[in-house]
Parts: sequence; C-alpha cells; structure tokens
Amino acid sequence: MKRRQVKFYVMTLLSVVGLSSCTDLEIEESDSFIDEGFQGLENTASAVNQMYSGVSRLGDQANIYALREVTSDALLIPTRGADWGDNGRWRKLHQHEWGLEEQDIITPFDNWNASQLAASQILDERSGATPGEAADAYFIRAYSMWSILDLFGQVPIRDTQLPTTAIPEVFTGAAAVDLIIADLDAAILGLPAVAAGNTDAMNRGTQAAARFLKAKVLLNRHIYDAQLTGGGGTPAAADMAEVISLVDAIAAEGYALEADYFNIFRNTSDTETIWWTESGVGNRIWNGLHYNLTTPEQAGGWNGFSTLAEYFDMFEGDPNSNLEGSGQEERRGFVPTEGVAAGAEGTVDDDNDGIADGSNIGFGFLLGQQYGPDGTALEDRQGGPLSFSREFVDGDGAPNLINNSEVTGIRVIKYNPRFGGFTNHSIQFRYADALLMKAEAELRSGTGNATATINELRTVRGVAPIGDLDEAELLEERGKELFVEGWRRNDMIRFGQYLRQWEFKGDTETANDTRLLFPIPLPQLLANPNLQQNPGY
Repeated sequence: MKRRQVKFYVMTLLSVVGLSSCTDLEIEESDSFIDEGFQGLENTASAVNQMYSGVSRLGDQANIYALREVTSDALLIPTRGADWGDNGRWRKLHQHEWGLEEQDIITPFDNWNASQLAASQILDERSGATPGEAADAYFIRAYSMWSILDLFGQVPIRDTQLPTTAIPEVFTGAAAVDLIIADLDAAILGLPAVAAGNTDAMNRGTQAAARFLKAKVLLNRHIYDAQLTGGGGTPAAADMAEVISLVDAIAAEGYALEADYFNIFRNTSDTETIWWTESGVGNRIWNGLHYNLTTPEQAGGWNGFSTLAEYFDMFEGDPNSNLEGSGQEERRGFVPTEGVAAGAEGTVDDDNDGIADGSNIGFGFLLGQQYGPDGTALEDRQGGPLSFSREFVDGDGAPNLINNSEVTGIRVIKYNPRFGGFTNHSIQFRYADALLMKAEAELRSGTGNATATINELRTVRGVAPIGDLDEAELLEERGKELFVEGWRRNDMIRFGQYLRQWEFKGDTETANDTRLLFPIPLPQLLANPNLQQNPGY
C-alpha cells in the first residue's frame, strides 16, 4: 500500500513539474479532451420521430415486459427440452430469484433512461422545439421517468445544460412523482385533443393519453412515496379525487367500452384505445403457441409463455375446458374446433383452401385439444395429442419448471393471427383500464359508487354484476380485463399481493420485500455515486 502511495506522489510531482515548465498553457479547440457538452439539436422533428421509435421496444417479450408480467402470477416460461432454458433467465424472474446481473433488469434501466435523455434534449431551449414537439417530449419523458420509478424506485436526471461529465441528480419518491406530474401537466396543455375512434392519431401522445398516465401515477403515488422507506403508504383523498376527474375528462372526449372484447386488439378503430405504439404484436401471439400451430406467414409458435392454472380459474367457466361454445366468460376466450371461411370480417388472406389464415387458433386462454383449419385434432411433434394441460410437470410427473413436455401449461393469446400475425399495433392505454382506475379511486376514497362503476364494465363484458366491491374483487377484475397487457406487477404491488406465494415462487421469497424493487445495475452504481443500491441487494 505504501509503495503505491509513493508512486502516486512521484507521478503527481512529475506532472506539476511538467506543467510549470510549459510556457504555453492555452487550450486549443482541437485538443481531444475538450467536451463542450450538449449544444442543442439540429433537427427536432427527426429527434421526436426517433424518440417514438424507441418506445416501440414495448413490443419485446423480454426486458420491461418480462419485469412487468413474468415476475407476477400471470406468466411463466418452463424449460421444454432444450427450449427456453436460457440459463434460468425466465425461471428466476417468475420465482423471484433474480440477481444483480440479469439482462432483463439492466436493459430497461438503460433504455428508459436513454428515452428520458432524448426527450430532455428536445426540451432544451437551445434545440428550439416547436410547442407540439415539446409536448411530445414532455409525454415521453414522463412515461420514461415513471417506468424507471415504478421498477427501480430511483430516477437519475441528467441536466442537458451541464457538461456531460456532470453526475446526474437522482430523484426518489415524492420528488420523482412531482417531476413526472409536472411533465404530464405540460403535455396535457400542449398535446392535441383526439376524439375517441380516431385511432390512427393515437400512436403519439394525446391529451387523453397524458391524463391516463397522470391518473396511473396518482393512483400509485402512495406506493412510490414509501418505496425506499419500507412504509405501506396511504392514498391521499385529493389524489383519488383527481384520478376520478381525469377519467371523467377522458370519457368526455367520447372514450367508452367496446362490446366485442377481442376486436379491441386489432389494427382498427375503436372507442377504447387511448394510446398504441408501433410495436409488433408477433411476440404476444407466437411466444406461447405450439410449433404445430401455424399460418402461411409463420411456420409455428415458439412454445414458451404460459400462465398458472390459478390465473385461469379467476374467470367464469369450466376449469378444465374453454372450447368454443362451452359457456365460459368472453374475456377467457375460446378454442375453435376449426377455422372460419375465408373473407370473414377482419381476417387476412386465404391460403388454406377457403379457410381464413390462423382462424383455427383461439383467443384468450388456450386449454385442452387444439385443432387445425379443417377441424383435424392436431398432434405434438411426438405424435401425441396437442392438448394443453393445466399443470407444469417433468418427465416423472412431478411439479417442475424444467424438463416439461411440449404441452404443459395453459397458453395466453390476446392478439390473434387471423387479424395479422405481425401487425405493428400494440395497445398501451385503453379506456377499460381508466374506468377500473376510477373504480379503485372511488373505493379507496369512499366517494362515488365503485360497485356501479365495476358493474358498468362487467355488464359490457357479459358477466353478472357483483353486489358489493372489495379490494380482492377489484384486483381480480383488473386481472381478468388487463391480462398480459403489462400491468400485473404494478397492480399486485398496489393491492399488497406481489409478495404472496404462488406456484413455483421460491420458498424463501414469499414476503421478501426486497423484491418490490429491482436492483440498480452495477455499472450504473459505478458511474453515478448519487445512486444507492436498493434495500436487500
């Protein structure tokens, strides 16, 4: 240790001598270590386009989507032979046994901080953005900051006016929420008011989209305030009142529930969609379907993503079947016993002898025997029935997430290949969620009529009204309405259910509040001393 200190002192002395003997200390503009920092953008319109292009990552099945859904009771990915092992990547998320080096944790932190910085550069006065461009930047910056806060509890903010060597300031809890709300208020003032049904204009920010996100942030504010303190938090009455007001303002623009649930998830106009992104829906379709469920544009599914039987059982209907016509509720979906005739409304081209492409593939939750376009019962690759089971078991029949067969697990499909297997139209915000947020704000504040609000949704979805709403029923309703739309982790945390036991969660992870947040990636901790590792990591 002493030798290293002596060497350091000698090198320092030599540096001082070298500087004192230099007769010209003027810094030349061409010197390589000169960094003027950010000086403004030359083309803000192009920057806005690139910013929205970055948001298309929401179509990924990994990274932020995996953190939001696979870490909950909604999705899991067993290892089937050599498929989906990935060094335990997917199993660790579902079992709450992730570590510090998971790529699905590192990538979202990097990506959404990059989106936030891109928006800040547009908003820098030296860039000269138009009011409309600035409003878009406020919206995406708010969404980016909220994504980081929700997952990591700490939001590093780089001031574009400072040198690039400046250490970003870090905001947590109430301070971070205040920044997000301020951006959303600015976005609401500057974004266009787009009436319901004008879906083509909703792939960018609108007043309704900004109001939706503000309601989401306010609904969770008490959670974010307590993230790093271990407290439970209590929602403020004023926040709940504003949630109700924001949802009412969205409804005033004509946004309303659609009667045909699965038609919402098509590339068509509807009154429910508030914000969609140009993200491919192929991952949502093919990541769970079996290899032998094919269409002319896709040789087969990837046979991975599935759901727990306990999630499927939340819905009304036969726990062992969801064949078309078997009486289950609409949102659970159905398994068709054959395809439909070519030319059926909304379907893609006919390449199947008069049968619409992909129309033999079901909607919602797929359980039991699957069928080909002509009604033939399909087989798996070993020649056995292609019949999806409720259980995840290994070759010995024991519950397990490894050594599964090709047919274990109920599959989930919300977008359907009969409407196009790789459409770039992924819905992020929709009115049904807004209505559910209103019901929750009414329930938590004791104002309005939360039960009536929920029954408005249930009536449209064709299920019987409930008598008296409580938190458990509300969380279940959110689970049934919004399955695999990226909200499950957020909802379970807010309702105090994220730390409960579910099938295959690690035994030591139940009630482990370390898992309420993900760890700050180690490279970020090294680069920014203002960041502190989250508790428990």
